[in-house]
Amino acid sequence: MHIWRGGLFLLATCLPCAWAQTEDAEAVKKVEPAREDNHILGIVPDYDTVRNPNGTIQPISARTKWWLATEDNFDPFNFVVNGVYAGVYQAINQSPEFHQGATGYAKRYGAALADGVVGNYMTEALFPVMLHQDPRLFRMGPAGGGFWKRAGYSASRVLVTRSDAGKRQFNASEILGNAAAAGIAEAYYPASGRNMDDFCERWAVSVLSDAGFNVLREFWPDMRHKLFGK
Repeated sequence: MHIWRGGLFLLATCLPCAWAQTEDAEAVKKVEPAREDNHILGIVPDYDTVRNPNGTIQPISARTKWWLATEDNFDPFNFVVNGVYAGVYQAINQSPEFHQGATGYAKRYGAALADGVVGNYMTEALFPVMLHQDPRLFRMGPAGGGFWKRAGYSASRVLVTRSDAGKRQFNASEILGNAAAAGIAEAYYPASGRNMDDFCERWAVSVLSDAGFNVLREFWPDMRHKLFGK
């Protein structure tokens, strides 16, 4: 993997979010439906965002945590986007031991898909269940402050989360979960990718990508109202 993947994702989410922040807070609150959609732009899966976290937040069960991770992993979008990643990796000849051609593409596709599936199960299910942490993103919303406050808050959720009891604590599920996923990847990447530099890169890209996606999830309702009036 390459660090630019996470960096570009973070940049791409921050720019439209800054534009959408001009929306009036009360107008956004009025148009948010009681039952939120679970896809961004109708495509990108977003099953675990709490968009109106006011009042008492009920903890979710271990079974629900596993189900949320499963919904993320087996959404059709993931099979498509990993095909794109595999194509990019083939073009730059990442992991040259995979070679080129259809066989090389299939191996890269399998590795990209495994990265996502293992990472999601580690950070959204296994570690949250073991550590009694809530894997959901609790959106701040327009009433919480301006663009930079909201962007900083949402990106920082990779470091700060809630326990099942609702207490603020270090997001060990995110950090340790992605570290575990990066370690597991050593089993299916070729020898050239089994070293400390590649391990740290996979871990850093995963955490950075999650931070960028959190920013997108924070501002998506604003963007949706700006674009579609919903």
